[in-house]
Amino acid sequence: MGREGEPAIAAQTRRFSYESGPTGPAFMRAVAVEAPVQFTIGGAPHAVMMATPQDLEDFAYGFLLTEGIAGPADIRGVEVQPAAEGWRVSVAVSGEKLTAHLARKRAMAGRTGCGVCGVEDFAEIPAPRPVAPTLAIAPATVGAALAQLESRQPLNALTRAVHAAAWVGRDGAIRLVREDVGRHNALDKAIGALLREGAAPADGFFLITSRCSFEMVVKAALFGAGALVSVSAPTSLALEKARAFGVTLIAVARRDSALSFGAAGGASGGMAA
Repeated sequence: MGREGEPAIAAQTRRFSYESGPTGPAFMRAVAVEAPVQFTIGGAPHAVMMATPQDLEDFAYGFLLTEGIAGPADIRGVEVQPAAEGWRVSVAVSGEKLTAHLARKRAMAGRTGCGVCGVEDFAEIPAPRPVAPTLAIAPATVGAALAQLESRQPLNALTRAVHAAAWVGRDGAIRLVREDVGRHNALDKAIGALLREGAAPADGFFLITSRCSFEMVVKAALFGAGALVSVSAPTSLALEKARAFGVTLIAVARRDSALSFGAAGGASGGMAA
């Protein structure tokens, strides 16, 4: 365990009129913190991510899994410390995983995306195994989760500037939410929290507030989730990956309806909307 930073700061501002410019008295408004978070693995720098400095231990577990570096059983410890202009997350992994990581280490300086944004070859894109078939998830659970989501995003309510990734149980109740200025980071944090508590992938599905790009599908599949729900629309590659990995994809989700893009083989899977 280690220290973490404040997720928001107060900044002075004024109303801005399109007719006259700044107007009225100055007041303070909450602004989401975006800071460099450096991951070191076995003492060696690995990547610098721009992130909200909270839930960083969760972030480490999820990031290492979705980067293909190590699973929770191979992580020996995580230490979070303030560093120059940001935060340093030092992760100790098993000797076997460290050797494998160093053997395939690649340059990642300045990367701010996820484990598929800076690959040097198409073959490096993570390829999860198809997820195990899961019991059907009732369509009503999607609407139930969406009805709860806004109240479960305190940082976004304060700043209106961060993404959220939620894990939803089969009864439609949101089990946990992680927020971050980065959409990939929010999902990695949620995955890490689930790994740390030993949650079973078959027990629920992910609900994300961000754009549904293929990286989000890959991350969900790497955890083993059978379904991903997004409030935004998917990209073509997200659909392709969802079919390949057997992830049921529900998108453009609203409280009363959504679009079902199916799962492997184009079937609607265990969830419909």
